[in-house]
This record gives sequence, C-alpha cells and structure tokens, in this order.
Amino acid sequence: MDVWIIDHYSVPIEYYPLARQRNFAKYLIKKGHNVTIFAASSVHNSSINLIDENLLHKEMFDGDIRYVLIKCHSYTGNGIKRIFNMLEFAYKLKTVCGEYKKPDIIISTSMTQFACAQGILMARKYGCKVIAQITDLWPETIVAWGLASRYNPIILALRYLEKWTYKSADKVIFSMEGAYNYIKEQGWESDIPEDKVHYINNGVDLEDFCENAEKYRIQDDDLKSLNKFKVIYTGSIRKDNNLDLLLDIAKCIKNPDVIFLVFGDGDELAHLKQRVKDEEILNVIFKGRVGKKYIPYIVKCADLNYAHNNQLGIFKYGISLNKIFDYFAAGKPIISDFYSGYNPIVEENAGINVESGELHAVADAIERIAVLPESEYNLYCANAMKAAQKYSFKNLTDRLEKIMFDLVQ
Repeated sequence: MDVWIIDHYSVPIEYYPLARQRNFAKYLIKKGHNVTIFAASSVHNSSINLIDENLLHKEMFDGDIRYVLIKCHSYTGNGIKRIFNMLEFAYKLKTVCGEYKKPDIIISTSMTQFACAQGILMARKYGCKVIAQITDLWPETIVAWGLASRYNPIILALRYLEKWTYKSADKVIFSMEGAYNYIKEQGWESDIPEDKVHYINNGVDLEDFCENAEKYRIQDDDLKSLNKFKVIYTGSIRKDNNLDLLLDIAKCIKNPDVIFLVFGDGDELAHLKQRVKDEEILNVIFKGRVGKKYIPYIVKCADLNYAHNNQLGIFKYGISLNKIFDYFAAGKPIISDFYSGYNPIVEENAGINVESGELHAVADAIERIAVLPESEYNLYCANAMKAAQKYSFKNLTDRLEKIMFDLVQ
C-alpha cells in the first residue's frame, strides 16, 4: 500500500538522529509498501537548513526511502521562531501533499501537534485511513517540566487539540506503554476506547547497529582498557540532562577501577569540565561529541551502560529513550536512575533501576554490578540481547503493519 509518514523532525538521519520513522519506512519498503516521509527542511538543534533554494519543497533519498522536505525557516532555542516553524510546516504541508498521489494510509506523528492534526484533516479530505503516532505527550510534557501551569490558556487549547487528535484518528499508536492510563486520567475513555489505542515503543535497527559496530570504530585507550570497569553515558549534555548529578555520583564511588566515560556535547559541557578540574574528579572523562554511527561500537565496549534522566512525573506512563535500545543491542548491563511506571530495562531484567535517583544509592548499585559474579553479570548481558531482538525495528514494523492492514481491509 501507499503510506505517508508525517513527522516534522524526521529528516535523513545523517542530519538528525531520530530514526524511528526512517526505520519503519525501511522495513515497510522491504515488505513491498511505498513509503514517503514528509518533514521540515530545518534540522532541529542545528543551524542546518536542507533547502537553500527558493523552493517550496524538494525530495531527498536515503536508499529506497523518499523524503519530501518542506521549506521552513530555521530557528534556535524554544522561542517564538520555533513556534512559527511548527505552524509553518503544518500550514505548508497541505499544499505540498496535494502534489502527490493520495495514499492508502497516513501515519501522522506528534510532536508537533499541529502537523499531526493536519495529517488527520488531510486523511479526511483524501478519504484514506489515518494513524496518529504519539511519541511525546504534549502538552503534558510542558507541564511536567514546570514550564506552564496545566490551567494556562495555551495549555488548555493544546489539550483540546490533543483530545481531538486521539478521537479523530482511526487508530492511535503511543510509544509509552501506560498511555491509556493517561487517557483515563483525563476522563477521555468514553470518546477514545481502549481498543483504538496501541503501544509500539522505540527500538533499534539491529542490521544497522551490527554493521556500524564493525565498520565505525574509534581508537580510544580508555574504551579498550581491560583494567577498568567502564560506565558509559551517551547523549546530550544540556541543563535538562542534569549531568551534575552524574559527577556527584562519580564522587561517591570508592572502587578505583570504576570510570565514567561521557560521550556527547552541549551547552553544559564547559561547566562540567570545570567541575571535574576544580573538584579533582578523577574517574570522569569527557570524550566529546561523536557521530551516531560510532555509538554501537562505543556502547559495546562498555561494562555498564548508563541511562540517566531527571525525575519527571510524566515517566509514570512509560519511557522511550532511544539510547536504551542501543544499550540493549550492546549486550551489556544497564543502570537507570529515575522512576518510570514502565521501564523496559527492569521488565527485561537487563539491568538495575534505582528509582530514587539518590546519588549514594546509584553509586552503590554501580559498585555492586562492578563486582558481580560472572554468571550473574552474563545473565544481564543475555537478557539485554533478548530485549534487543524484541525491540528490533524488524519486529516492531510487523506490529505496525498489522495495525495498518486491520484498518484498510
């Protein structure tokens, strides 16, 4: 069937590493479907714009995957320019899509809510089926971060749009396992029955992961060290990642063989490096930013992979951090340090979660894992690999395709 995937931020992964839509497209195409991804030309968290010319849109290809990029103004930060960018993409989407043969099904993705809603409206116009794919609970995420009151008029307007989206779509797929609990808490279950709602978390493309682990290696003595127990963090280094806590945890570690290797970049890096210097934190080494293709090799070199985050109430509905699924594929134990109502690491017995996030408790857990008997350590490794198979995009796409066929047949 002909499938459109609408996702504001899903440019080719060489520019921005959000691979969910790309991986679904890859495996749907292998199953014989025709897939087009519609995205904005502006690359999130960068100054890159993939359309310099005076064009409304242009096509790009990643192998067999066709991207239709819609020209949108670039922005930095989360101010008015980003809001304009969101509205601009949703507004132009209708015109651009009108130049293409109508699909059999539209998978319309939030974030952003505006683009997701526009996809639903277009499906009504074309008389095709539509799936709302929800990978972030907006506007609840804004409230959870304390950026606005839940009674703020803008939040109330976005909440109305959110309910309309769930109600109007033919099916809704959440990346959060407990999302229907959220719907019930909002009092929407009479308008949005449970059999309309499905759960497909993020995952890992094992084909790409294994190929990149072999092909893209870095020469790093710390990574290759056999004399140290290597705890690896990969990801952004920004204020909301709260890596000050990671430094505090490292200071509590008494085992001299435990080291933390941090791969990533962000506006907090200089501050954290200064802390390491001033406080003589000798067991933390910042390695800087690396390309996404090097991550498989890096996390496979770990003795323990670290899924760190803040304590956010919204996590009670589940988590879909991309790094967790890379960590599964690495086949090494994982530690997480925040509360989640549905934590795949715990569910798959692939590591340990310290729900409190209290620094001494996390440090103690790391030191316990560092001296586990080989049989217990290897059990975590084996469970991580099983989880990687479960959350492989090949298997996740099978689930997506079943939902699609149930709609169109």
